[in-house]
Amino acid sequence: MALHPVLETVTARIIQRSKPSRGAYLAHLEAARVKGVQRGALACTNLAHGFAAFPANDKLSLKELKKPSVAIVSAYNDMLSAHQPFEGFPALIKDAVRDVGAVAQFAGGTPAMCDGVTQGQPGMELSLFSRDAIAMATAVALSHNMFDSAVYLGVCDKIVPGLLIGALHFGHLPAVFVPAGPMTTGLSNSEKAKIRQLYAQGKVGRAELLEGESQSYHSAGTCTFYGTANSNQMLMEVMGLHLPGAAFITPNTPLRDELTKAAARRAAVITAQSKEYLPVGHVVDEKSIVNAIVALLTTGGSTNHTLHLVAIAKAAGIVIDWNDFDELSKVVPLLTRIYPNGNADVNHFHAAGGTGFVIRELLDGGLLHDDVTTILGKGLRAHCAEPFLGEGGKGVVWKDSPTESGDEAVLRKITAPFSPDGGTVLVQGNLGRAVMKVSAVKPEHQTVEAPALTFNSQEDFMDAYKAGQLDRDFVAVLRFQGPRANGMPELHALTPALANLQDAGRHVALVTDGRMSGASGKVPAAIHVSPEILAGGPLGLVRDGDIIRVCARTGTLEALVESSVWHSRSLATADLTPNGVGMGRELFAMFRNSVCEAEKGATTFALPSPIPTTVGLHDKDPVGNTVPGSDEDYSMKKDA
Repeated sequence: MALHPVLETVTARIIQRSKPSRGAYLAHLEAARVKGVQRGALACTNLAHGFAAFPANDKLSLKELKKPSVAIVSAYNDMLSAHQPFEGFPALIKDAVRDVGAVAQFAGGTPAMCDGVTQGQPGMELSLFSRDAIAMATAVALSHNMFDSAVYLGVCDKIVPGLLIGALHFGHLPAVFVPAGPMTTGLSNSEKAKIRQLYAQGKVGRAELLEGESQSYHSAGTCTFYGTANSNQMLMEVMGLHLPGAAFITPNTPLRDELTKAAARRAAVITAQSKEYLPVGHVVDEKSIVNAIVALLTTGGSTNHTLHLVAIAKAAGIVIDWNDFDELSKVVPLLTRIYPNGNADVNHFHAAGGTGFVIRELLDGGLLHDDVTTILGKGLRAHCAEPFLGEGGKGVVWKDSPTESGDEAVLRKITAPFSPDGGTVLVQGNLGRAVMKVSAVKPEHQTVEAPALTFNSQEDFMDAYKAGQLDRDFVAVLRFQGPRANGMPELHALTPALANLQDAGRHVALVTDGRMSGASGKVPAAIHVSPEILAGGPLGLVRDGDIIRVCARTGTLEALVESSVWHSRSLATADLTPNGVGMGRELFAMFRNSVCEAEKGATTFALPSPIPTTVGLHDKDPVGNTVPGSDEDYSMKKDA
């Protein structure tokens, strides 16, 4: 199938835009490689420290400087249900790599916070910045230079992006991502949403709310709705960083354990000591990033990835922006209905055909690049597969993904999608640029024109709602929620209240420089408004009563205010002192002070810059010879 012309155009534009920074990145990657095992670059004293506590046989392998060593970087803790299963993974991984003549060491752990626990709490203001902290912790784990590849254990919101950003800063090392899988299905998502709305209306009490939540989030594994955590897993599959079909196999099952062992063995055989060297800095390239955007759009995935994918790409020297998302969204059809964009959970999605079905449909429709390198060393079509236990319950065998959906209410073929577009829209105007996710917003709610009501916090909004002051048509302008102001927390506390007002017939919308995440649903919300007020953003010029027009169809985000009046105003101010005190927020001042705007990934790190030499900066030297560090150079070495 020929590639869709929009996919080709967007990809070519990203490649051209990224040439300077991608060239610099690849030069850094090449410079980090050493001949033989990585630990061979260490002095004897360094190396002795690196294996002092290791078992005798493994220590001997490390001394010989012949066999590869696999790093285990884990975001395990037993408070996160999604990460609790990782407790037993290191032992499985160590045993598995011995089977292929390698050694594995637990290199380090990273933080892992749960947005579900911190939602609406001061700790949520650390959430977005935890991504960059996780990347830094990953770098610390790998900084010992003992390792020839790495497996990364993570699932949830900021954690997988943080691990991948860290991995890409060690882009010369192969990387295999190992998920833990979703919890089994509990209370239906529709019933959970109903209880939350009833609680917001005061019709049920806290005991009923807690019981409903406990029935929904009830065991080990990822939350089963399609938020950021499960969007992470979809993207790792499509980027070729998982074994095929690994994302949505439930924890504590034989197949889950066999997949973990197979992933570990794969990490051990794709090192620079093998004929299958697959460094993550080459696996993640411009085409794989475009594939990830397409996968996000076709599944109605988390809006958080309009930040995280930008940051991941940036770590690999690749520059993407919201125009890329918007243009692709117009031609990428919606193939899934998973809560909050439908009633099904990810277990139902997996049973209906899962990730392999989606990948094949998009490849057949010309909407994914097959000519990418994955951890299998093959094109993406090799990932149109579903895992099963091998003979006697040992090992993993892969079979072709089903060619027909098991439930067309959840998963459809590309010839009969739920929607012809991906439902993620760039809106822009005199209020800045923002993202809207409309895959769950009914057409009649996708345009709202109403007076502004400004708020400086979620608490201010909820106080007004509880006081009965919001029974009207309005656009809630929630300010000072950007990364510089308070770390850009998610604003889910507003969702039930806004949904109740919309259900009561009111025309309502939200405009904010904060986040609504993967659980944003049926109420129109222009989020991530960029630039934020503290970066000079015009959201601070809005006053109560201004008519605001938010329209997903036309891509409009406008304050309908006479130009002379608009430009005569000063930016609003607020006392943000409390945002920097308590719950560890003092420690994150450096992030708030150095973070870039949302559309650039809300990162605290910069694009790769050239090393102080001309070698590796360009695909060709002045006389046309391939230089070290270029993608072409890597391809020739791999083929050889």
